[in-house]
Amino acid sequence: MSDAMRNLQTKVGVGADGSFGPNTARAIAKHFGLSPERGAHLLGQASHESGGFKVVREGLYYSTAERIQAVWPSRFATVEDAEPYAKNPSKLANKVYSDRMGNGDESSGEGALFSGKGFLQLTGKSNFREFASDMRLPGVMINPDDVATEYAFETAQWFFNKNGLFRIADEGVNDDTIKRITRKVNGGYHGLEDRTDQTNKIHTWLMDA
Repeated sequence: MSDAMRNLQTKVGVGADGSFGPNTARAIAKHFGLSPERGAHLLGQASHESGGFKVVREGLYYSTAERIQAVWPSRFATVEDAEPYAKNPSKLANKVYSDRMGNGDESSGEGALFSGKGFLQLTGKSNFREFASDMRLPGVMINPDDVATEYAFETAQWFFNKNGLFRIADEGVNDDTIKRITRKVNGGYHGLEDRTDQTNKIHTWLMDA
């Protein structure tokens, strides 16, 4: 598990062993005032997106230029254009996230600085700034990596609030609500089966509290 989960467990008052199970889920829901439905949807999506709360930083390591060009054809017209970015995740982040989401140009370094972090991968300077402002956490703009270590869950909760996902969660835990929330989180339905399994499992835990 990541340090983010251990830090979250400390915050909510359970043993910080880094493992996610019923006791941790219930403690998170209680600490943050989440109903079983809200908690299940949020934690279910976060679990899937973070690989079981293990991945809190976007993985942009690509070993070949061919793969980079295939993933970002709009940024790299040819394989040769992508060659300098292979095996260099920071350089790649600065390229693909430049001049968008509030980031500066490639030379600013903001693409890497504000690359995806947290359980739902908060991405882009403008989103980091909005989160920091809404949550009154100005230090996030000084050290964005705090999102990956201290505020991985809070950014996910903020995303749900900002995008009206808790309103959908309040309709219950069922195939329809899980699918609608997945669409908002993922932009499609990738991993829907696992998201459904995780959400239903966590909902059972929270209902048994």
